[in-house]
Amino acid sequence: MAKTYNDIYIQARKRLKDAGIEAYGLEARLIVSQAAGKTMEKLMRDLNLYSSDEFAEQVEAMVERRIAGEPVAYITGQWEFYGVPLYITRDALIPRTDTEVLVKAAVALFENRNGRPRILDLCAGSGCVGVAMGVHMPGARVVMVDNSLKALSLCRKNVQLNGLDVRVICVEADVRESPPLLLGDFDLITCNAPYIPTAELAQLDPSVRDYEPVAALDGGEDGLDIIRPVIRLWKSVLRDNGVIMLEIGEGQAPAVTDLLTKAGFTDVQALQDTGGTDRVMMARIRKQ
Repeated sequence: MAKTYNDIYIQARKRLKDAGIEAYGLEARLIVSQAAGKTMEKLMRDLNLYSSDEFAEQVEAMVERRIAGEPVAYITGQWEFYGVPLYITRDALIPRTDTEVLVKAAVALFENRNGRPRILDLCAGSGCVGVAMGVHMPGARVVMVDNSLKALSLCRKNVQLNGLDVRVICVEADVRESPPLLLGDFDLITCNAPYIPTAELAQLDPSVRDYEPVAALDGGEDGLDIIRPVIRLWKSVLRDNGVIMLEIGEGQAPAVTDLLTKAGFTDVQALQDTGGTDRVMMARIRKQ
């Protein structure tokens, strides 16, 4: 007997709920709308229309993947970050709400200024930070850097998805090495580097540990293996009075404050996420 989109949605929702998926309703809508090739708004309008057996099987396969532990963002290939639509693949981390602290601080830094700030986003991953800044800061010029060609390919797709081709570019580089020549100088550097200590990787939730790229998570013995060279080497491309913003892990604020201070940064401050954890370190450098 043919089923409506609503029948399939209700079945998917129940399967996810029974499996202990916390956001079972939202995730069921995401899965069904992606399988149908519809926006969630259009899906809601079409709930009483009939679908095919093939469609029901496709939804069931996606639900099985979710129950097995795969994050819904990888299953659907789509996500939203700071109000910005993104393509997502397993070549990059799924953007977290915590990282929105970084974008919010960047937008606030320039909201009362004229001109066109140049911004450098390091360890760009999916491009979520750089693309979100480009969308919410119409005057900004953004350069996104990553050493993964697959991640950079995803970055470029997200730049195109959001119509930012003119103002946002992607560059291959390793942040553990000195900046490429001719990169130019910048008013702001943002960076969401890998910062989880290696010994803690095994303790991560399976949906993270088993599916997200380890290279984007592993920060070395103390979690600061990538943050150290970013501070030491990439400060050279900051303009006088330029600012650096670094996402960090829980408990890392004192160590990163020390690194920034020893590198010549001033006005060091920690910005907290919604849970009250120091999530972003912000500092300024004066060269004159």
